[in-house]
Amino acid sequence: MSGFGRYAWATLAYNFGVVVWGAFVRATGSGAGCGEHWPTCNGEVVPRTEDVATMIEFAHRLTSGVALLLTVALVALAVRRFPGGHRVRRAAWATLGFMLAEAALGAGLVLFGLVDDNDSVARAVVMCMHLINTLFLMGFMALTAWWADRPGRLDLAHPTRAKLGVLTGGLLLVGMTGAIAALGDTLFPSTSLAEGFKADIAVGAHFLLRLRTLHPVFALVVAFGLIAFAKPLRDDASLRLLATWVVGLTGLQVAIGFINLGLLAPVYLQLIHLFVADALWVAFILLGAHQLEATRVESLARAPVPSTPAAVRT
Repeated sequence: MSGFGRYAWATLAYNFGVVVWGAFVRATGSGAGCGEHWPTCNGEVVPRTEDVATMIEFAHRLTSGVALLLTVALVALAVRRFPGGHRVRRAAWATLGFMLAEAALGAGLVLFGLVDDNDSVARAVVMCMHLINTLFLMGFMALTAWWADRPGRLDLAHPTRAKLGVLTGGLLLVGMTGAIAALGDTLFPSTSLAEGFKADIAVGAHFLLRLRTLHPVFALVVAFGLIAFAKPLRDDASLRLLATWVVGLTGLQVAIGFINLGLLAPVYLQLIHLFVADALWVAFILLGAHQLEATRVESLARAPVPSTPAAVRT
């Protein structure tokens, strides 16, 4: 593995921590810890306070700032190492674009007061946008690292692209409903599973409560689709590792989801659920990208070699 590849993987690992900490900010209701100030915290560059919510939110801003700097360095290194038009360059630039969008969405949540106990439609929409942006950010960052030491290109004309497109859309839908469910669990906690179910189906129930019931349904449907897609790929030696990760992480995520539901979504389990979800997303993206490449290489290898005319052989 090249030095650039190691740096790209390390940057991806760091961003896993940033994403999980961001979920901790939401789950603990610390999003308003810096007030409606951005980029300052309560009007100060470095707040002097013992308020726990402020420290949690400020720590998230610091780690997010470091993530932005690491991404800028990632692009600079990619430009220096790879020629113009190279897929690693394009993936790195896309990563930076989504990182800037991530910062803008985070700032919007704070500046427009879409934090703490805000239960508006606007907050739900922005959180879904935030979640989708995060997934694309992690996906392109993973591709930057994955392609760093793997020359080639994708065969976008292969029929598999249709399956990959459907599953990608399904994962994004699961992610959005998961963000809504997590927000509903934070704003409307229940003392028992039965009480939570009654609140979800009650007449006049808040839209967050009604929508959070969609998440487990979509999650199960997409999970079966992922397993059906990835399990046969384990017969291919070049895809076996990634396919095994996708199948394993899918099963683990479903199990954690049911445990999370049964335990009424404690904060620590929400963070584990999110971490595994991001890991599954990255594994799926890499599996899809590698499958297109592996299929293309295999098809070329199996192509018949034209026979050499006798005159030429002579």
